[in-house]
Amino acid sequence: MRKEVIQKIIDERVIAIVRGIYDEECLNLAKALYAGGVKLMEVTFDQKSAEERQRTVNTIRMLTENMGDVMGFGAGTVTTVEMVRQAKEAGAQFIISPDTNLEVIWATVEQDMVSIPGALTPSEMMQAHWAGADFIKVFPANQMGPSYFKTVAAPLSQVRMLAVGGINGQTVLEYKKAGAVGFGVAGCLFKPQWVKAGQWDTITQATAEFMRTLNEG
Repeated sequence: MRKEVIQKIIDERVIAIVRGIYDEECLNLAKALYAGGVKLMEVTFDQKSAEERQRTVNTIRMLTENMGDVMGFGAGTVTTVEMVRQAKEAGAQFIISPDTNLEVIWATVEQDMVSIPGALTPSEMMQAHWAGADFIKVFPANQMGPSYFKTVAAPLSQVRMLAVGGINGQTVLEYKKAGAVGFGVAGCLFKPQWVKAGQWDTITQATAEFMRTLNEG
């Protein structure tokens, strides 16, 4: 399973980041993104309370039960081993974290899920890599710029970097050329107001345009 998901992320390159959208609304969003060409989605944990965290788990479960045959779903903002376990039970295939937490990386690999911790410096990236991380979430990418990816990719060619933070249709190709193997994106695919208004066709069109730019560049 883990090897297949790693390859899917390499092939698809785009993970849609979904925060604060749950239940049926999130399922409709997933359908709109899929229609536009995105086949991977991260549902982020809300850290405010246990109830909000459980809502994330329930949403991941709903997504995997309804669309797990055509899309891959993962959990984001995972900061504890317990959240790794909860995500696994809900059907998550990959774990994305904001930091380099070795225990979270080890637990993710042990659960046969793909590990994508956050890291910024070369030391953090290598620490995560040697701990078993499959990809490195470089965040915030837009604060560092494509040149940072190019500089780091030269000595750390064994590290698969995902650019996350401020990526859009105007910059995605620059990060791609600089060495990013994939991207975590949100705003360039959908706006919160589009989701609230149920403008699913608008989301599909924006997603298709972004994917076209990436695939043709």
